[in-house]
Amino acid sequence: MTTADRQRLVERAFTDAVEAHRRVLGESPDAILAAADMLVRALRSGGRVLVCGNGGSAADSQHFAAELVGRFVRERQAWPALALTTDTSVLTAVGNDYGFDRIFARQVEAHGRHGDVLVGISTSGGSPDELAAVASARRAGMSCIALTGRDGGALGAAVDVHLNVPSASTARAQEVHRTLLHVLCDLVESELAEGQA
Repeated sequence: MTTADRQRLVERAFTDAVEAHRRVLGESPDAILAAADMLVRALRSGGRVLVCGNGGSAADSQHFAAELVGRFVRERQAWPALALTTDTSVLTAVGNDYGFDRIFARQVEAHGRHGDVLVGISTSGGSPDELAAVASARRAGMSCIALTGRDGGALGAAVDVHLNVPSASTARAQEVHRTLLHVLCDLVESELAEGQA
């Protein structure tokens, strides 16, 4: 690969990432605000946020939960959020005993309550374990948000609020997902953190 080829690769990655962000900004402002409002309602009423995803989306799940429990940019009280991706004993026990498709659903059954919110992150929109988690959340009376890529798949169609990154590139979808999660954190803190420290 020549230096010029490498430079073109870098330029294409940045150009595609910027375009993906612009497209989501143009298509999704109402959905972004609806997702933030859903999170605010749950946290204000004492509810919890459960988050799930696979692979890079598992890392994003942990990041989002950490921002809610710790802080994003404002000093305020801790908020109850749990990444369903982190307990290897639970994941392997449930995967072994019930099948991988149940790793998140079983945890939703254990921790989810009416008024809580489930956030599923999936670049494909078709992850069976996340679809099962949404079904469990529905039975518990929870609200559901999905961040997806491509056309959103079955996961996008199954939730209350769908934040879609219409890109076939997993990398570009993940990059915009991280921005969306940060924007949600900022909106939620702006709404709830006043007077808290």
